[in-house]
Amino acid sequence: MGILDRLWPRARAKQVPESPQIQTLIERLLVLSPTLKLVPEWRERLAPALAQSVAYVREVVDRMPPAREASAATWSSDPYIHAFFAAPDEVAHVLSRSPELHAWFENHTLARETYAVLGMALNERRAFGVEQFGDEVHTDVMQTTLSFDDHQVRVCGETESDLREQIVERVVEQIALEGLEQIGADESRRDVLEQERALLRTRLQLLTRHGAGTQRMLGEQAAQNVAEVTRVEAQIAQNAREIAALGLKSEALEHQLAVICRVLSNPAQYTNVEMREICLSPMNVLLPNGGPGNSASIMLALARLPASPQGLRAFSLVRFARADLQPLPRVLVEDSRFMI
Repeated sequence: MGILDRLWPRARAKQVPESPQIQTLIERLLVLSPTLKLVPEWRERLAPALAQSVAYVREVVDRMPPAREASAATWSSDPYIHAFFAAPDEVAHVLSRSPELHAWFENHTLARETYAVLGMALNERRAFGVEQFGDEVHTDVMQTTLSFDDHQVRVCGETESDLREQIVERVVEQIALEGLEQIGADESRRDVLEQERALLRTRLQLLTRHGAGTQRMLGEQAAQNVAEVTRVEAQIAQNAREIAALGLKSEALEHQLAVICRVLSNPAQYTNVEMREICLSPMNVLLPNGGPGNSASIMLALARLPASPQGLRAFSLVRFARADLQPLPRVLVEDSRFMI
């Protein structure tokens, strides 16, 4: 930088205005990691990375099928509702077990319906079944049957577009959490390495001070001691390299911001959502090559959750009417008093 630039610094390039959604996501990230704002130009670096994740996730969410009307009346005609629930009476009964759904209607007293994300555990079972080939019926055909259980409704919106935006924000927030998890892993690794370094240095001092333990007293050969010293010194050198790779502690805040921006700038690597088109029979048998006229193709949104015992959950957008809402089961009401 020349002397003129230092005396009359040029104005920075004008930043692209942040959308309300980016501003909201920045505020959420600051709640998760308040120290980010201590890094110079943190907002100018974070906003573009967030914008990349938002654009990618919105493209994925836009591919999701329209919200389905979840009711007993649509069970026989809507292939999605038919696949998700075993019987028409189960639709309202299962969805009404959601405390979040009840809370949403209580907070929106004038709303006649809500749009919600229906999450479900997806189970695949392989067994021999019956299948018709022309005029012949075969009873020993290996089939895959899908079933859905553990129905959960946690997120609701007044409109479908509002709900989709909520999904985008939550998925982007989850991507940011991946970055924070990496930071936490680095810090934990640093603590382990520093403890290891202290132990190695103590051992090296013992080895170089009058021999190693009882070796000198018992007359062990000096060559063994020298070899042990060499091995410990090599371990110390390796330990130092691993600590150096994590960066200086004084650069920890800069490192945290860099990791989060890197993760947010590569959302495809950290987004565990996929769209899968499948064809099902009325009995939820998977038909790999299509099927007869009574079969139906549906587009499933699938999310892989490492913390979930099943690992894979399906989710769909549904529209649920207040008129179909049943009273919350008494057991759930009692349990909700102890929920944190």
